[in-house]
Amino acid sequence: MPASAASAARTILTRLHDVMASRSHAQAKLNTVVEVIGEGLDSEVCSVYLLREGMLELFATRGLAQEAVHVTRMAVGEGLVGTIAQNTEMLNLAEATAHPDFSYRPETGEEKFHSFAGVPIVRRERAVGVLCVQHAEPRRYEEVEIEALQTVAMVLSEVIANAGLVDEEEALLSPALTGPQRLPGLALVKGLAIGAAVFHQPRITIEHVMAEDRDAELSRVYLAFDKMREQIDRMASQAEFGVGGEHEEVLETYKMFAYDEGWSRRIIEAIDSGLTAEAAIERVQQRTRMRMRQIDDPLLADRMHDLEDLSNRLLRIVSGQMGTAATMGLKQDAILIARNLGPAELLEYDKRRLKGVVLEEGSLTAHVVIVARAMGIPVLGRVRSLRGAIREGDLLLLDADAGHVTARPQPAVVDAFEARFAKSKERQAAYAKLRDVEPFTRCGTRITVMMNAGLRDDMPGLALTGADGIGLFRTEFQFLVSATLPARERQTRLYRDVLDAAGDKPVVFRTVDIGGDKVLPYLRHNDGESEENPAMGWRALRVALERGGLLKVQARSLLEAAGGRTLNVMFPMVTEPWEFDAAREVFESQLAYLKTQKKLLPEAIRYGAMLEVPALAEQLDVLAPKLSFLSIGTNDLTQFLFAADRANPKLAERYDWLSPAILRFLKRVIQGVAGHSVDVTVCGEMGGRRLEALALLGIGIRRLSITPASVGPIKELVRKIDLDEIGKAMNGWLMAPPPSLRQALVDWAQQRGIDCD
Repeated sequence: MPASAASAARTILTRLHDVMASRSHAQAKLNTVVEVIGEGLDSEVCSVYLLREGMLELFATRGLAQEAVHVTRMAVGEGLVGTIAQNTEMLNLAEATAHPDFSYRPETGEEKFHSFAGVPIVRRERAVGVLCVQHAEPRRYEEVEIEALQTVAMVLSEVIANAGLVDEEEALLSPALTGPQRLPGLALVKGLAIGAAVFHQPRITIEHVMAEDRDAELSRVYLAFDKMREQIDRMASQAEFGVGGEHEEVLETYKMFAYDEGWSRRIIEAIDSGLTAEAAIERVQQRTRMRMRQIDDPLLADRMHDLEDLSNRLLRIVSGQMGTAATMGLKQDAILIARNLGPAELLEYDKRRLKGVVLEEGSLTAHVVIVARAMGIPVLGRVRSLRGAIREGDLLLLDADAGHVTARPQPAVVDAFEARFAKSKERQAAYAKLRDVEPFTRCGTRITVMMNAGLRDDMPGLALTGADGIGLFRTEFQFLVSATLPARERQTRLYRDVLDAAGDKPVVFRTVDIGGDKVLPYLRHNDGESEENPAMGWRALRVALERGGLLKVQARSLLEAAGGRTLNVMFPMVTEPWEFDAAREVFESQLAYLKTQKKLLPEAIRYGAMLEVPALAEQLDVLAPKLSFLSIGTNDLTQFLFAADRANPKLAERYDWLSPAILRFLKRVIQGVAGHSVDVTVCGEMGGRRLEALALLGIGIRRLSITPASVGPIKELVRKIDLDEIGKAMNGWLMAPPPSLRQALVDWAQQRGIDCD
């Protein structure tokens, strides 16, 4: 066996080049190929299986019975070969029969061979075959042998495609691509959408795998490395928030990957073995992906994702294909397809054309989900084998309410979906007519219905919905979509624009709520360690108070932006009164400084706290006299009360917002501030659901801040309610809870003709 993977592969590829240049027919070439590979790797058996008509067929072999060629077939997922194809992962076994997926095929005569190694033959991110070797001696193959095998498999993918041995449309993408297919996933942002599939990053098809001129390929990859590193250096030099901050440390780590000699050396070695620059990068990237699947450490997995991102960047540079679907522009109503997506990338798309997003990965608390929810774009995540099941341009029906997407639907299914979609739009149109109608209850009580926001683009929603103001402006969105901490001037400009757009309507600015599920790459722990339970860790006000400069800059920006107006500022995740006092003191000190600078100051400042941590409810008697308003964040409060991580799909639907535990707690909070001049608002998804809003009104909540899409439905609900009636019903249910409080509320509403769907 040669001393390195590069030299082993180079020897094989040199001979393969001659084989493929011959005028032999495809089968003869493949027969010679397995001999060349077997001899080059000193292997007793070398076999090639190709995907044909949905089955993996033994196409050529050295060492197994020749009678088995074109006879032995197995399904994807069947046996060791089928497992490799299904998972697109290599296997390296000292004893093949010990593997749980081993399937004995007597016609091959393989019973005398113990060791087994196989790698997928990949084209356009999908296995089109399997290349495997076997030995009689029980042993695991060395890493250099596996790497050589993987390099040769990459070349074989081009050989097979050029020889027409697999059907591009059927085999490369998916056997299911010829008909309708429903793909299940996790609903990240609910809603319905219909549109054509558009890949966020169109596939870069590597047409030429074997290099003609090694020096030319090395030159191309060296230039690409230089350009990529220039981009990373430029990004790192654009830090807009002080010197020596955590963001610089993280960017330096990113730069470290870009300059990593081990990574670049592996790519150069792949070129030395005979691959083109693109194929070499893809070859090393495949190795990275396989390693990522084996990593349980979240921090290490994040770092491997960084390397994946850099590989994609390098591949696009060397191939000259730098654009995403956003830069090329959407030509029609589109459903965006991506492995994952950042919030800044989502904001690059034309909102008029972008109707939905489907992700292979994604979580309920991912940054892109937070932004998509604010934009009103449905998102479905964790859809397995997405890129192998959908083609560019396929018609998609996205039902994020039910948690699935249908590709290439039958006409009858499209008609039914469009009818349902039209009904949904009719309801929305009816709600839109309530824009200028004030939400008074039947008993004459005015309910304040405000909307949540976080982007400058959200502000037109005030006029469109007729909301009473912005009850929660999430200032962290500006931080989430930035590569570095936003400078004070940028923050001031945003806050001033928001206040200008709101006019006479109030805006409640929540100071930056980062950490936990909203990790910024440029702001992390000093020790760099990940948290076992980030939701209850270093986040929100805890971060802001520890990183004093962060809150000081934001305080000054808000104070300057609100000059001549009332500033409503709210602190997130207050756990004890002293934290509120400390945060308020930051604002008061900045206010005193601005007075010395003769700046135009706010006419009034109203300070509030967000109650998300149950402990704060036990000290409201201490805190209430200092507050102008209290906002209850039901999303975090629920997970803390139930000790249930809201990002965990297994727990997402387990604990009900209409549990007596939640409603009793909220009622105690309302009673805790009684007698104080404190506005109590519920912020979050709970207040935007009609049945839950009915319960909240019944326990005494009179102010809601919800998504723009929920404003109309909640206004319509409010006008049908008598507060005394629902209040008495809720008091009775909370004193003596029924088996299902939710069902009791549904029955109560139906009896009065109130739609709470």
